[in-house]
Amino acid sequence: MNLERHGALTKLGFAALTCNSTLAVYRSWDDPRAVAFVAGAYGAIALLFHLLRRFERGEGDRGRTKAAVWALTTLLTAMFATRVAPLMPPPVAALVWLMAVATAGAGFWAFFLHR
Repeated sequence: MNLERHGALTKLGFAALTCNSTLAVYRSWDDPRAVAFVAGAYGAIALLFHLLRRFERGEGDRGRTKAAVWALTTLLTAMFATRVAPLMPPPVAALVWLMAVATAGAGFWAFFLHR
């Protein structure tokens, strides 16, 4: 990813994300599922960052970019719900999943249905 055109805050945020992800992988090296989760989340966030910059600049097909942004945010929401829900009592886990589905649905409505 080319960070040369981005501001200092963007670079700092991306550096913090990279550092945090690297430390998380290091601490959970003996747990392949945790490493895969961190690597997948990092990759999805990095790709989301790239797509949002393209969308801001009006580059590429805006419809496809919106679809990709929605898919990535839905993926991240599901990934985090998958990790959080099992730690909760069943009624709270159901609420976590309900909120994840509502978030994905609201994002779909906002991106594709709302005019």
